[in-house]
Amino acid sequence: MKTIQGPGIFLAQFAGDAAPFNSLPAIADWAAGLGYKGVQIPSWDARLFDLALAAESQTYCDEVKGLLADKGLAITELSTHLQGQLVAVHPAYDAQFDGFAPAAVHGNPTARQEWAVQQMKHAAVASRRLGLTAHATFSGAFAWPYFYPWPARPAGLVEDAFAELARRWKPILDAFDENGVDVAYEIHPGEDLHDGVTFEMFLDRVGHHPRANILYDPSHFVLQQLDYLAFIDLYHERIRCFHVKDAEFRPNGRSGVYGGYQAWVDRPGRFRSLGDGQVDFPAIFSKMAANDFPGWAVLEWECALKHPEQGAAEGAPFIRKHIIEVTPHAFDDFAAGGADRALNKRLMGIG
Repeated sequence: MKTIQGPGIFLAQFAGDAAPFNSLPAIADWAAGLGYKGVQIPSWDARLFDLALAAESQTYCDEVKGLLADKGLAITELSTHLQGQLVAVHPAYDAQFDGFAPAAVHGNPTARQEWAVQQMKHAAVASRRLGLTAHATFSGAFAWPYFYPWPARPAGLVEDAFAELARRWKPILDAFDENGVDVAYEIHPGEDLHDGVTFEMFLDRVGHHPRANILYDPSHFVLQQLDYLAFIDLYHERIRCFHVKDAEFRPNGRSGVYGGYQAWVDRPGRFRSLGDGQVDFPAIFSKMAANDFPGWAVLEWECALKHPEQGAAEGAPFIRKHIIEVTPHAFDDFAAGGADRALNKRLMGIG
């Protein structure tokens, strides 16, 4: 068994224009001061990281790693959640998702998608140069507007959507394979890969590609009312990244899973800071340890109520408390009698 690495923190929700959140050295000092040992870096945020430069310059990658190491930090993964989203965009979301891309490709879905694919290929090379083995991203979506089938979906629509999704991702997965890095899709509502069934549909269409893997975040399963512990049992061989995020689901007579278009604070299902929700983290960390999860436990802070800096400060000790340092031997080894085939036969009355 392996001991999970951590605590780590995803920097996306904290990066900003004010110090200490506006540069990598400053935000690294802040994270290290809270007790974090790793940072997941949002590759789209130029205040923190230059993805194109990282893809072409080993020197730059070594400088970034050295800067963080001097502060007692490692890079857990790079993230391309925004760029991965743009690999596959339903036209209904074109105007909203343009904001994830440079102004030069706004209003041009084809150019925006080409830019996103190149970003993903940059991320594959940059991850290798940084010595990383997993990468966090989103799948994008063609079928999401049709997830609740009324009017009834035309026959074959979902199948065609997943075929096109796989066609777009296969060359990207191949690029990651060439660089020895796993792609970990965050299984997330709004993405075509939003539960186990849809992940399997995608996996089938990319030929069970060895680099097509999972970023596990139980909070999204609480909001879907999916069994997040059984999910680990089913898919642990494909789980490569782990967002430690809490959530709660408290339905009422007026609203349920779909939330009634309400703001997050009023929804029955909402994200919470660690320890404030309903996720059974002791059980999750136990399953991760038992199944040899090879990566990091990374805080993703999203909460409808609590201030982010309070959530970050509480997150490091929470994760540290839940990481299981796996045992090198069985608890009852002291009573073992060693191997004795003759004794075994005698105990069973054989021979």
